Amino acid sequence: MNTIATPEPPTLLYKYVSIAGLRRILQGPIRFTQPSAFNDPFELLPEIITPLDEQERHINLSFDIRAVRQLPPGEPTSPIPDGCGTSDAMSRDIVQQLNQKIGILSLSRERDSILMWSHYADQYAGAVVAFDASHEFLADQVEVEYRVTRPRRHVNSYLCGTPVPISELCAKSVHWSYEREVRVVRLLSECTKSEGADSRGYPIFVRPIPLEAIKSVILGERTPVGQQREIFGRIMETNITLSLAAVDHSGFAFREERIKFGVPISKMSPMVSARTAHIFCELSGTLGDLSRWMIAHHPSSKVVNLPT
Repeated sequence: MNTIATPEPPTLLYKYVSIAGLRRILQGPIRFTQPSAFNDPFELLPEIITPLDEQERHINLSFDIRAVRQLPPGEPTSPIPDGCGTSDAMSRDIVQQLNQKIGILSLSRERDSILMWSHYADQYAGAVVAFDASHEFLADQVEVEYRVTRPRRHVNSYLCGTPVPISELCAKSVHWSYEREVRVVRLLSECTKSEGADSRGYPIFVRPIPLEAIKSVILGERTPVGQQREIFGRIMETNITLSLAAVDHSGFAFREERIKFGVPISKMSPMVSARTAHIFCELSGTLGDLSRWMIAHHPSSKVVNLPT
């Protein structure tokens, strides 16, 4: 008897964002951020071994944004030879050059990190966006390596003419390992420069992300009802799944309350619960009537969607 194989669900990568960031993504452009514009001051900042008697010099950096990591991942770091030290000036010079040339889209393999909800998703008032990791927009992904020691290279390795893979510089302290970060690196010349700058003065570069690369949006426990309605309105006729993260009944975890499935609501009605009814209660028709009844009669409706 022949059976029909069930297709494997797509591998997903996640981005924790504020509602303002979610709006921008749903409108098309997503930011590719310069290394020094991230919150970690050690981004792409290798230790550079130089002879102690050698003067500081400017290195014209040659790099490859798509080459795979040549050095095997792991903790061992080349020892500093006698008569040598590390040059902070050269390390910072390399990063400044990279700031002018590349942007990074930072994603995560972690779907429900309590810390990232707090740090990057406006203290649970933002959202988590799930992307299809196999989409061509996210090609050439780089897994961040988490280490106790910083990557270390001799200055001569930057002078030999062989481009240095950016992937080898994508290493962070083990303190960041909870993020399980995956990066997509692009040349800023392949991006569009937006008006204005970020809070630290860095210009903003974006690339338009296809809507089909977005698989789902999970709104936060503290996302205001007005913004829940707004986001539902933006994606209700798309194939994007929409859910609401709610504090679970036990433990330090969230449960997901589905708002809509991955089809337009013209083909499948949204889900109504005491938590999601507030999104639809201003609508007319059966959906609005059911939502208003739920709010009026369900015991949980008095305690959900309140400021906490």
